[in-house]
Amino acid sequence: MSGIVESAGTGAARRPPGGREGTAPPARHAGQGRTARRALLDAALEVFSERGYTDAGLTEIAARSGLPVGSLFQHYGGKRGLYLTLWEEFREEQERRTAATLAGERGRGVDDPVALFVAGARAYLEGAWHNRRLGGLLAQEDGPSGFDALRRQWDRAWVRRNARLLEVDERRRAGRVRVSVLTTVIGGAARELADCGDETEAREIVDEVCGILIHLSTPPG
Repeated sequence: MSGIVESAGTGAARRPPGGREGTAPPARHAGQGRTARRALLDAALEVFSERGYTDAGLTEIAARSGLPVGSLFQHYGGKRGLYLTLWEEFREEQERRTAATLAGERGRGVDDPVALFVAGARAYLEGAWHNRRLGGLLAQEDGPSGFDALRRQWDRAWVRRNARLLEVDERRRAGRVRVSVLTTVIGGAARELADCGDETEAREIVDEVCGILIHLSTPPG
């Protein structure tokens, strides 16, 4: 879904439909556009969560947003665009959260790769808990055409970034496998947190998983 990363900004800059690079819309219209886009995304999250992507209807999404269906197509091009934008928002927020945590840890003088990795994992898992509704939606198998391939591509990039953070030699198969296992553990825990409705239990899960990561990420003697 997303990963422990050190920098954000992977998504393409969004432009208003029909707009040209270098031209800025009037402030009032820009503000109205942002409000409309947010309303559509919030409504889409509600409907996707209740009905799944496949059974979600554009008419219902538009009705819940209080906007006409045409506005949905104007801003997002359809249902797929809404879903992918929600996914991008989730990834970017998780990236910002983990990057800020890593920067803070390094600012305190922490330079141990395992300590940094586990701190980033904790930040990611806490973000998965706070954004559990969206995270749970994105973990489902019911997504737009081509999304699975896109998610696999991102997961591979996530493993590579974690390998760099842990200072693992990616040329060694054993190192690659170790990082892949660690990444899988974090992803599985994030899915559990998406189904968790109790904050105390969520904190216990995060603590438990971080303990497992410390054990698994320590290089063999």
